[in-house]
Amino acid sequence: MTTEHHRLEDPAWRQWGPYVSDRQWGTVREDYSANGDAWNYTTHDTARSYTFRWGEEGIAGISDDMQQLCLALALWNGKDPILKERYFGLTNAEGNHGEDVKELYYYLDNTPSHSYQRMLYKYPQAAYPYEQLLNENRRRGRLDPEFELLDTGIFDADRYFDVFVEYAKAGPQDILMTVTVHNRGPESADLHLLPTLWFRNTWVFGDDSDGVPNYRPSLILQPDKTVSVEDSALGRYILHADGDPEWLFCENETNRARLYNSHLGSRYPKDGIHDHVLYGADTVNPAHTGTRAAAHHKLTVAPGGSAVIRLRLEATGQLGTGLAQPFGDFDQVVAQRKQEADEFYAEVQPNEATLDEQLVQRQAFAGMLWSKQYYYYDVSRWLAGDENSPPPPPERLQGRNHTWLQLINAGVISMPDKWEYPWYAAWDWAFHCVTLSVIDPGFAKQQLMMLTNEWFMHPNGQLPAYEWNFSDVNPPVQAWAAWRIYHLELERKPPGEEDLTFLRGIFHKLMLNFTWWVNRKDESGNNIFEGGFLGLDNIGVFDRNTIFPGDSHLEQADGTSWMAMYALNMMRIALELARHDSVYDEMATKFFDHFLYIAGAITNIGHSNIGLWDEEDAFFYDQLRMDDGTVQRMRVRTLVGLIPMFAVEVLDDELLQANPAFASRMVWFQGHRPDLYNQVSRYTEKGVDEKRLLSLLRGFRLKALLSKVLDEQEFLSPHGIRAVSKVYKDHPYEFTLDNTTFRLTYTPAESDSGMFGGNSNWRGPVWMPVNYLLVESLDRFYHYFGDSFTVEYPVGSGQQITLNTVAHELSNRLISLFTRDAEGNRPVFGQHPKYQDPNFRDYVLFYEYFDGDNGRGVGASHQTGWTGLVAELIDRKYRK
Repeated sequence: MTTEHHRLEDPAWRQWGPYVSDRQWGTVREDYSANGDAWNYTTHDTARSYTFRWGEEGIAGISDDMQQLCLALALWNGKDPILKERYFGLTNAEGNHGEDVKELYYYLDNTPSHSYQRMLYKYPQAAYPYEQLLNENRRRGRLDPEFELLDTGIFDADRYFDVFVEYAKAGPQDILMTVTVHNRGPESADLHLLPTLWFRNTWVFGDDSDGVPNYRPSLILQPDKTVSVEDSALGRYILHADGDPEWLFCENETNRARLYNSHLGSRYPKDGIHDHVLYGADTVNPAHTGTRAAAHHKLTVAPGGSAVIRLRLEATGQLGTGLAQPFGDFDQVVAQRKQEADEFYAEVQPNEATLDEQLVQRQAFAGMLWSKQYYYYDVSRWLAGDENSPPPPPERLQGRNHTWLQLINAGVISMPDKWEYPWYAAWDWAFHCVTLSVIDPGFAKQQLMMLTNEWFMHPNGQLPAYEWNFSDVNPPVQAWAAWRIYHLELERKPPGEEDLTFLRGIFHKLMLNFTWWVNRKDESGNNIFEGGFLGLDNIGVFDRNTIFPGDSHLEQADGTSWMAMYALNMMRIALELARHDSVYDEMATKFFDHFLYIAGAITNIGHSNIGLWDEEDAFFYDQLRMDDGTVQRMRVRTLVGLIPMFAVEVLDDELLQANPAFASRMVWFQGHRPDLYNQVSRYTEKGVDEKRLLSLLRGFRLKALLSKVLDEQEFLSPHGIRAVSKVYKDHPYEFTLDNTTFRLTYTPAESDSGMFGGNSNWRGPVWMPVNYLLVESLDRFYHYFGDSFTVEYPVGSGQQITLNTVAHELSNRLISLFTRDAEGNRPVFGQHPKYQDPNFRDYVLFYEYFDGDNGRGVGASHQTGWTGLVAELIDRKYRK
């Protein structure tokens, strides 16, 4: 138990963390338009002047866990047209492949209690190329690559600043902030640094549940040049700034004159500091009080030199007096927290991992931890509007999310990407929790339980998908995640310390969700499921949320397989709980029955009009069931047809002996429903060490699928499994319906389709979450089959290897996305020569997905949420 491990047992250490969003503008929460045009209701340009209702954004921002008080960094190089207070990026309509952040920043280190945090922001010394980025991306079409910040050439001569932001806690409410600026250029350069402290605005919106109604907190400059912080809920704090910066104060209130041509607002509005620094405007309060304050440091940094500024934010209690020497022990505390972080990760990381693997893994964990965000969204209040604000247009009452009136989210949540996706997605969240459980199982369990509580889950049992449409559907992977977290924690705990309370709690909540799926997503009642979107965006031949005329509907191989997997996950949890309480025997039997009926339906080769297994092609396909009962099968090889491999569970004899009622039910099915028994794995046939296999796949079907998965001309890429078979690169698939022809082509990276905005494109790239599930499934199959079951890898090589070796090889391919190759290149970076620069090459970005041919990162660049699974893959690689 390291010092950091002990901190995790004290909730007070979690009060402060990196809970400020990277982007609040352009979100559904801040959209009060009639037509739901979130990207244009609040924009990057209006964000500096607009007071956000539901959250805050900033660069390297931290806050308390109710986001009452925030601290972040603003910068100005003296040439930009705006103060750099937030990351810039393109909206969905502006980018030729959808929304995209156009900044370079890296999350380098963090501990689970946030006792130590470090990140890097790269800031050019020339004027930021906003218009060039907008115009060039607007000019390019979908067949062109995205135009990135590096492509502008602004970093070519090394005229930029590396700005490292470091936080260390002397105590739970005593935060030390260090900003270290390196001038990488050949000449001296000026830089304005403005660490900014502000209150989230709760006072203009009437009765706000997160604070005392209409109470206005305050920031006041004291005679000793400290800033006193007064808030009724948070208490008293003092902000100290080393040196002698100029203190600037304004209010966190909308600039009505700029946005609405109204003079009713504050004289010192939210962008008052911006206007004062850039234009010398008298828009900061000369009385040095307000709800937003910045310590203005003016630096000149020598070529190759550096400069440091330090701040300390400490809680002072009722007396309101701060430390007499706030910077006396400052450097010692920072060094100690850094050392404790090193000790924590030395304990967590596998010793056998290479130094480069350890670097990648630690930065992946850092990204996971930096991507926590305070998320606040009360749908009822959002629809109705606030008492001190104009009422929203009436169209909203029948618009987005209007059936989710019970949803009140207010808390710290693990986000996919705080700029690209500053809102949770139900299945992303589950993957996050699995990775987080390696370093902080308590937080991982709390997060998974949060998703299923009554403030999130719909009364009908549906889990909210994501804020753009809570009623959409993500794959139901929460039971898998719960079992995975429980099992990973069990490996690290002594016997007898199982967290059965967590397992019981999540099981009962997920029973409601499972029932919702059965009742709502099985259109014909034949155990073949739909689901629509299912997180796979563009992978279908057409938009899989399409509503067809009459009773026609799409029956999905992946939707059905996810439900088979769900049933097995719930069955396995029930069997574990039945060890301690026999009432769960019947629950295990219920989910075993569900699995068999689903398995029988999806693989029913005797009735091709029902099953989704195509005997001729030896693959699983979606099919469109017409209202006259006929079907049109879409014979296109994509991840959709591989997901049946994820529905696999291996049981040992000891477990069955501990659950005799369940074992009897298995025998009953064999005798009374041989039609079902013969369609799935022969669970009565014992494998290695007396194990039993439950799977959608008999051995021959598994080999048939793997013959395509492990073929480099189809799914197997140098860095994982592609989302779509490469055969469609030269031979696109076409599907005709009602005289309309739909076309799917293998595209390894950026999307050539406008479906779903184009940024999420699964028509070829390597995608981490499904690759991870495939690796895990192959391991499970190996536990049953052992060394006797081999497959050719790669197809055509003549080399036969076992399934666990295949899993190991795939893991290595995925890890190699991020690690340096023989030439020192990281495939994730692509071919841009700047990434070989010593000041670039070891700062890793974790993208949303990866080019199916060369591994280059594509899409959201800080998607550590699920791409962070690489950290667990590195852990798994060396775990005995």
